[in-house]
Amino acid sequence: MNKMIFVACVLDPRFKFEYVAFVLLSMYGEEKGEKMRNDLKLYVISLYNEYQRTSKESQSKSLASVRNTMDVSSSGITQKKTLIQQEYLNHRATSGIMDSKSELEKYLGEETEPGNENFDILLWWKVNSPRFPILVKMARDVLAIPISTVASESAFSTGGRVLDPFRSSLTPKLVQALVCAQDWLRGESLPLTVEEDLDKLEKFEDDYLASTN
Repeated sequence: MNKMIFVACVLDPRFKFEYVAFVLLSMYGEEKGEKMRNDLKLYVISLYNEYQRTSKESQSKSLASVRNTMDVSSSGITQKKTLIQQEYLNHRATSGIMDSKSELEKYLGEETEPGNENFDILLWWKVNSPRFPILVKMARDVLAIPISTVASESAFSTGGRVLDPFRSSLTPKLVQALVCAQDWLRGESLPLTVEEDLDKLEKFEDDYLASTN
C-alpha cells in the first residue's frame, strides 16, 4: 500500500500517528500490523529529516547572502550584531541546543484536535505554521497529493469493463450497443422492474419462434 496515504493521516491533527497505528493493528493483526506500524514510523521520520535538511540548507544560503551583502558603513556595528545573532540561532538549530525535541516529536506529542465535520485541516496548518515551519511544508506537499492512484483513463472508460476476455470476439457495433445500453440503464431515473422485463423478453422470444416456424 502507498505509505503516503498513511502519512496524510498522520499529518491530520485529529488522528496523528497513534490512530494510524491502532487501525493497522486492528486490520492486520499484531505481527503484521506492528511491522507495518514500525515501517511507517521510520518512513515518516525519514521524510521529515529530508525536509529538515532542505530547510537547513535554505537557511544557510540565506545567512550567506546576508553576510555577503553586509554593508560596512556607520551602521556596520548593528549589522554585525544582527549577523552574529543569526549565526548563533543557526548554530543552536544545527547543534540541537535549541530544543531536544524535533517539530515532529512535538506535534505527535500534543493532544489531537476534536474531530468534527467543519474542521479545516489546511486552515489549522496555516495557523500553526509559526510553531511547525518544517512540518507545514511537509503537510502542504503531502496533502496536495491526489488520494486516488487510478489512471484517469481507467476511471472514466467503460470499454475495459464491457469488453472482458470472454467478450473479445464481439464486433465493434455490438460493443457500442452494450456501452450505450449500460449508460441508458445507469441513467434511468425510475427503478427497473426485472419481472416485467423478463416477461417482455419471453413474449418477444415466443413471437420470434412462432414467426420462424
